Order: sequence, then structure tokens, then C-alpha cells
Amino acid sequence: MNNRITELFGIDYPVIAGGMVWCSGWRLASAVSNAGGLGLLGAGSMHPETLAEHIDKMNAATTKPWGVNLPLMYPEIDRVIDLIIEKGVKIVFTSAGSPKKYTQRFHEAGIKVAHVVASSKFAIKCQEAGVDAIVAEGFEAGGHNGREEITTMALIPQVRKVTNLPLIAAGGIASGQAMLAAMALGAEGVQIGTLFAVSEESSASQEFKQLCTTLGDDGTMLALKKVSPTRLIKNALFERIAQAESRGAEADELRSILGPKASKRGIFEGDIDNGELEIGQIVSTIKEIRPVQQIMATLIEEYRQTKADIAGSKQFDF
Repeated sequence: MNNRITELFGIDYPVIAGGMVWCSGWRLASAVSNAGGLGLLGAGSMHPETLAEHIDKMNAATTKPWGVNLPLMYPEIDRVIDLIIEKGVKIVFTSAGSPKKYTQRFHEAGIKVAHVVASSKFAIKCQEAGVDAIVAEGFEAGGHNGREEITTMALIPQVRKVTNLPLIAAGGIASGQAMLAAMALGAEGVQIGTLFAVSEESSASQEFKQLCTTLGDDGTMLALKKVSPTRLIKNALFERIAQAESRGAEADELRSILGPKASKRGIFEGDIDNGELEIGQIVSTIKEIRPVQQIMATLIEEYRQTKADIAGSKQFDF
């Protein structure tokens, strides 16, 4: 496969792993890169010293391209940017902030930049900021979401209309069929979180992964809109949040219910009752924990087979 995304990042397939907190360590990121995609380290859950360790381990684990996912709300953002530049990282995906603030500095260091958006308005700001690619993420995605609540199928064509930059679709994509659909809408690549979060190489706890394989299509819901809209698994903590939100609880009370290190407690440490369990809506289609190599091979085969089936089918002759 060859298009602007594969050329931009020097990868075999236009598949990027989500830089997910507590899931995207060096094992997952290097496995995705070694399988022909683009692995990302999830810096959002790492102290600078931890990120430095994971960068070193990435360099030992793969010679393929890889990058770092960096939420711009990171509390030690300047220190981490210095570290990324010093360590010679070549690709950075930014989110949760203005792309204008750091893109030029990254470019001056020879780093390619992609930025995550949830609306066409912010896609325009990305183009003005000079980023190299845009990730348009629908609110089916797990974890933190845009307040606009635009679905991936609605978002991709809207973003495509306002920018000519290389475009990556994210949110609700866990199959080759969905990958092809995103391409048909104007994307040139996909970013996949949930499918890789439940992989063997993900650093999430086994308890979290096993729970994910049991969920139905109503197993997640968007919550915490007064804090930061977040898609969560419906566990005991979620129910306490939902009850508080239904009576009009404000942000400070919701933060108190969450407690400290809520996502680490749930995803990384395996407290599936009282932890904050972030995962995408498409999790209901995932029924087993598989190695990344197998996941990637299945994705590409499904994509190619579906494309061939459509080309040879009379179903679409009208």
C-alpha cells in the first residue's frame, strides 16, 4: 500500500496505533512498527524519566519508524519537548491543545507533526499551523473526546472539505472493512486504539483486557462532560459518576468521585470496579486478546478482500 501517509512516515501500511495512556508502552509501539504500521509511545501517562526509558527501549526493539503521542496539556510539557528533541524522535502526534504553539519548534528539530482534532474548525487551525497531517477523531473513540460529539463517518468528509493535508481517520475503526470505509470518505490512513489496547503487547492489565472482550455494544458511554468528555466502560465507578451527573454535579465533585490516578488504577493496575476504564465503542467486536502481528495481518487482508469483493459485486451496480 502506498499513499501520502505511508510516504510521510515511511511505513508499509497507513495504520497508526493510538498513543493510549497505560496501554502504549514500548512493547506495543514497537510491535506495531515492526508489523508495518506506525507505533506511538503514549507520553500522557509517563513521567519524563519513564518516557526517556521507553524511547531507549524503542530504539533497541525496532529499526522501523515510530513516534510519540503528546497531549499538549501535559504538566511538564516543555521538559518533555526538550527530551523528545534531545532523543532524536522523528514523529510526534499532538492533541488536546493548540497545534500552533509547538509545531514550528518540532519542525526546526526535523520532527514531523500530526495533530488530533474533533471538528473541521480545528482542522483549519491545523493547516494554518503548518502540521504535516491531521487525525480526525470521531466520538466513538475511547478516552478523551471532543465536546462536539461528531461521529467518525460525519467528521471525515467534513474535515476533507476544508483541508488538503494528509488525513487520518480515528474512532470506531477495528477492521479492514472500517478502514476501507474511512478511505472512501476521504481519509488516507487510520489510527486505531481499542483494537491495539486489547492486544497481547498492550501494557494494560490482563483484568482490563479480559473485561473488554466481554462487553456488548452498550458497554461504554460518554461521561464527564463537565470535566473532559471521556468514553468509559460502565462499571461501578461509572455508575457513581452517572448518578452524580444526573443530579447536576459540578466538575469539582466529579473529580472527587474519580479520585487520584483513576485511569492508572483501572487500566494499568486492573481495578475493574473502581478504576476509570477508557475504551472505544467498537470494543464490542473484540472477543479475544491477540498479538499485534496477527491483528495487523487480519486488518490488511480484510481491507484488500473487501475492496476486491466490492469491485466484483453486482450489489453496487445501480
